[in-house]
Amino acid sequence: MVKRIVQLAGKAAGKAKSVLFADPKLLYKEERHLVSEPFFFEGTNSKGVLLVHGWTCTPYELRRLGKYLNENGYTVLGIQLTGHGTVPKDLENVKWSTWLKDIENGYAELKKTCGKVYVGGTSIGAVLTMMLAKENPEISGIILMATPFKIKQERLVSWAAVVMLLLRQKYRKKFYPPTFGLSSTITRLISYQTYPIKSALETFDLIKTARKNLKKITQPCLLMQSTHDHIVTKNSMEDIYARIASTSKRKKYIHKAYHTFISDIKNEHVFVDILDFLEEN
Repeated sequence: MVKRIVQLAGKAAGKAKSVLFADPKLLYKEERHLVSEPFFFEGTNSKGVLLVHGWTCTPYELRRLGKYLNENGYTVLGIQLTGHGTVPKDLENVKWSTWLKDIENGYAELKKTCGKVYVGGTSIGAVLTMMLAKENPEISGIILMATPFKIKQERLVSWAAVVMLLLRQKYRKKFYPPTFGLSSTITRLISYQTYPIKSALETFDLIKTARKNLKKITQPCLLMQSTHDHIVTKNSMEDIYARIASTSKRKKYIHKAYHTFISDIKNEHVFVDILDFLEEN
């Protein structure tokens, strides 16, 4: 990995605008008009990467990663899941099966022009990636970031959501622990800050379904989880790692980030590790 960083640093000398060295917040100021837009970057190596954002967020969550992979030859498609990138009300009646169809369509689109296709997602996007991988063993590799095997206090949270609906409370404001970080983090700026409770219940159902039959996942797999994730259980990554049947799999803990870290991360060589995983598989 050190060799890779040295190589990239050398390239950066002649390509100062490489996204690997860009400040996420400064980039966001320039690209605000792209926050709710899917993206497609055509590559040169006949390999494609499908990127899937998390629940209540937008494709912009993964845009910087997509640009970096494209700089290194990959064709990258960042889809927008149904009900996202507009207003929270648009999520209210969307079933998780619709999101799965969204990712299936994106995968089919990349297969038209790419000999190899990899799929990566964060949070619910990673859960959908697992669902897709179970049914498509020909996928060349998967990247699972901030993936919930279970969410913290899952039964209690699910029960509370049902009670709120019975009390005719349709929406809830997001809660962030005091240690989460500033309200100016990109993750918070680009996502819905209120959400339909019905949609939250859909995500709970999706997570429960996705964690069944994980042995059907046989593709090379890279797993990443923050040590300070306030959403998923502490052992989520370990539980998934132990249950998937992939013979080539690796895991990495991110120490200076929170749940969906990919938008704001500037350290720990996350982008480089993802590229290395793709290159090795």
